[in-house]
Formats: sequence, C-alpha cells, structure tokens
Amino acid sequence: GPNGAGKSTLLAILSTLLAPTSGVVKYGEADARTAGPLLRSRLGLLGHDLYLYPELTARENLEFFARLYSLAGVRPLVDRALAHAGLLDRADDAVSAFSRGMRQRLALERALLHGPRLLLLDEPTASLDPAAARDIRAQIRELASRDGVGVLWTTHNMYEVADVCDRVLFLSHGKILLEGDPRTLPGEHGKETLEELFITVAREPLTLERG
Repeated sequence: GPNGAGKSTLLAILSTLLAPTSGVVKYGEADARTAGPLLRSRLGLLGHDLYLYPELTARENLEFFARLYSLAGVRPLVDRALAHAGLLDRADDAVSAFSRGMRQRLALERALLHGPRLLLLDEPTASLDPAAARDIRAQIRELASRDGVGVLWTTHNMYEVADVCDRVLFLSHGKILLEGDPRTLPGEHGKETLEELFITVAREPLTLERG
C-alpha cells in the first residue's frame, strides 16, 4: 500500500507494541492484549527502527538481546549470528561505524536470535543497494523454506513481492482492498504487472473496493 495506508501500524499491532482501538489479535488462543510477553518470545520484528545501540559493538548488541531472551550459550549463539551476517570480522566494532546495509544485516540477526516462529518485517530492504537487498531476500526465503518461519513484510517494491511472496495484500486507508497470488492478481484486475496494480491502489483505491 502507499504511504499512510496503515502498514507499519498493522505490524506494530501484530507485534503487541501497539494496542488496537478495536478488534482482537490472536495467535492461536493467545490474545495479544494479555499475552504480550509470551507472544514476543515467539515473534521477531525488524522495523524502521533497527533497535540497535550505536555506541555498543555488534557483539555487545547481540549479547544484550540474547540475555533479554534468557538464551543459553550466548557466546557461540552470537558468534554464529555474526558469521551468518558476514560481520564476524567486525564483531568488536561500534555499530555507529557500520553502513546501513551492515546494520540491517545485524538487525535481522537480532530479530532471529531467539528462534521466532513469525518474522515481521517493515520494509527490510529500504535504502539498501541491490546486492545487499538481494542477500536479505535470499536469507528470508531460506528461513521460510528451510525453517518453516512465517514471514509478513511490508514493502513498496513490487519486484520483491513477485520474487519472494506467495500471497500479497494491498492496503489503502487501513483496509485490505485486494489479496491473492502476486503472479495472477494483476491479470484478475486488468493489469499487466503488480506495479501497475500498486499504482492504481495508491491513486484510485475506490475503483478496487470490494462490494
């Protein structure tokens, strides 16, 4: 959806960081309004705010979050995460010295430290160069296919949606206008590409509202 459609707000609600003004969010039988701590132990979140402390080193950041989750074997766990992010050689450097792509990779490992079953991503490749964005997409695909992690992410990049996702939802003003398979959805609405469909949702949402 376009800016202001409600994407980031939805992720904040799903991650229990924001309470909905109406409706209920449930994971199985767990109500997000009362089971926040339990649910947060099963969720991973990578938002616009990367939740990293720039004055700490990469290792110190991951060790801090590992201890927040009361994880065992912190040192080897953090070493594996740093290696997976390609940052083991920069482990003792302050995050403030990292590029945006390096911080993004570190933040993704931070979100995955505790083995979440659902990963919530808010434009995870925004501001990254094409090579870094490709690496992030590949890692997320691997998580979903190999480890069975559910992934929900927001993006303006329709190439990413077509490349990675098996279901897409278009939002406008907080409402779901369209949903379906990204490979077939454009043709169902008389468009050739997801990009054309996205532009229509952004500019003329009333023409696509469901009856």
